[in-house]
Amino acid sequence: MTDIPKVDFNGKIAFVTGAGSGIGRAAAIAFAKAGAAVTAADISEKGLKETVTEIEGMGGRVLSVICDVAKSSDVKAALDKTVEKFGRLDVAFNNAGIEQPAQSIADLSEEVWDRTIAVNLKSVFLCMKYEIEIMLRQGGGAIVNTASGAGVLAIRGQSSYCASKFGVVAASKVAALEYADKNIRVNAICPGIIDTPMIARYTGDTDEGRARIIAQEPVGRMGRPEEIAGTVLWLCSDAGGFVTGHAMVIDGGQTAGI
Repeated sequence: MTDIPKVDFNGKIAFVTGAGSGIGRAAAIAFAKAGAAVTAADISEKGLKETVTEIEGMGGRVLSVICDVAKSSDVKAALDKTVEKFGRLDVAFNNAGIEQPAQSIADLSEEVWDRTIAVNLKSVFLCMKYEIEIMLRQGGGAIVNTASGAGVLAIRGQSSYCASKFGVVAASKVAALEYADKNIRVNAICPGIIDTPMIARYTGDTDEGRARIIAQEPVGRMGRPEEIAGTVLWLCSDAGGFVTGHAMVIDGGQTAGI
């Protein structure tokens, strides 16, 4: 009987966007703990320094890159630096994203719409475009893109955010079909309410705000960034080797009734 594949990234190279905080930081640290060398990319220099300090403090290898994921030149440069530093790219977690203010679609400004789509959706296209070019040259790889529970469920007051995250799911599925026979797997994750700085901003970081959104979770709590990171590592590992084109919902049962 064949052994069950392991979640092991020794000798692997991982690229993580949005690595300066929240789910991205948790994933970058988790990849490093599992043996990978990590490129940590983020627009926040302060956040990146904190992530890098933690990875280096446990003896991990990490490359820090300031990157605006909505800019093609920044994304390409970050991936070029990854290959220059580490020689290849095995897994990518395209996670960077922003929230939108709670506004109905008729009240939403064009600027907010454009920025949300650029950071949350265009960035995933740009990352996959350049990551897949590298993975094709080396014979394969695995990609996970961050969508959201708002990528499978419409939410009032979140038109641009939902549109961007539904788009991430669709783009991930299309890319999975296009490159399945090239040994490149592409999946999306759809986190629910996770205890991150983004959620803190959304709730006003008050006890009342937190209680209001926790009430939406059947499990009675927010998810932890490390719980999402664990799922990302599984999807990128040999243990998830038969999974591609999937949008995995990780939301404590929030969307179980739809």
